[in-house]
Amino acid sequence: MTSRSVDEHAEIVRQLLSPALTPASEAVAVPDSLGRVLADDVRAPIDLPVFRNSQMDGYAVAAASLLEAPVSLPVTATVAAGDAGPERLTPGTAVKIMTGAPVPLDADCVVPVEDTDSDGDVVRIHASRRSGEFVRDRGSDVTAGTLLLAAGATLTARHLAMLAAVGLAEVPVRRRPRFAVIATGAELMPPGSSLGPGQIFESNSVALAAAVRANGGDAVLVGHSTDVPDRFRDLLGRAVDAADVVITSGGVSMGDFEVVREVLTPLGGWFGHVAMQPGGPQGLTTVDGVPVLSFPGNPVSTLVSFEVFARAELRRCAGLAPVPTDRATLTVPVRSPSGKRQFLRGRRVPGGVTLESGPGSHLVAALARADVLLDIPEDVTTMQTGDDVQVWEL
Repeated sequence: MTSRSVDEHAEIVRQLLSPALTPASEAVAVPDSLGRVLADDVRAPIDLPVFRNSQMDGYAVAAASLLEAPVSLPVTATVAAGDAGPERLTPGTAVKIMTGAPVPLDADCVVPVEDTDSDGDVVRIHASRRSGEFVRDRGSDVTAGTLLLAAGATLTARHLAMLAAVGLAEVPVRRRPRFAVIATGAELMPPGSSLGPGQIFESNSVALAAAVRANGGDAVLVGHSTDVPDRFRDLLGRAVDAADVVITSGGVSMGDFEVVREVLTPLGGWFGHVAMQPGGPQGLTTVDGVPVLSFPGNPVSTLVSFEVFARAELRRCAGLAPVPTDRATLTVPVRSPSGKRQFLRGRRVPGGVTLESGPGSHLVAALARADVLLDIPEDVTTMQTGDDVQVWEL
């Protein structure tokens, strides 16, 4: 079996994925755009507020008419939100007005209702007001043509509120890369079913599909194949038709019943070993122009393989920032096999990072408790408490 370093394999995967994961955009309805990444700048199509309106329930008046307050003014109209109201204020009068209603021309302030007394036809105003008080001027929030959001922004609820408020029904966002996920193994059963002898619950397709979605992609097909080649071929054909990239788990080693390697090797697939732990057995194939990444079947190996080889290109295409790596201080000693780059599950603690488990590729609960991977170089066999180690955020 041929062998590669992690960096060599990662670069080959990058070159394979890069043409398939070309950034593209699509228009989606604003209510459906939560969490999406803007593909283009968005500018305000209108002024906001659209018109001068009242900030309070009260009376629209001219500030000049209140210089001798307290004063009594005749009430000539009542304007509710959504009404047109009188175009102008008659000098020496007041207009009863509700929050959000248009303020008539020549009225330059609003007196809150709690500062008045009224019998319906006349309002008594107890104190003077300055011009502009409690009036929202047109464009005081944003003017037409102003940049609202720059390309690359990830849309949140507050962004959606603004986009809707300026009347936008759709917004241009990055198209989510389409991934298909196929887990293989005759021993795998869906969660919720009853296990027979030698059977286990299938978790890889759930984990990989979730990892795709968490990093800006769509899992457009998620399936499970037995070790029967025809079953895998059928599922693979549907996956290639639906997706930009296909990920498989299991069936890549050198033993018997390795259905992924058996089906894909005649199609030009490469299957070999990457000098890493977990995740050593790997496969790469192109089927009808669609890259197929084949990861090993142990649950931890599968997810670590995604983190190391697929996540960065997916996030690049989706317009998401790279997941940062940094260095942290070990709070426990570490041992690692010579010649293999080891990715140990770890957890941040006061003073640095600690191990969450041993290197076993079946330790799913330990991976769930981890929040980082400790990246131990292939030429390092021991690290001591207090040493700096590179960590990958999970």
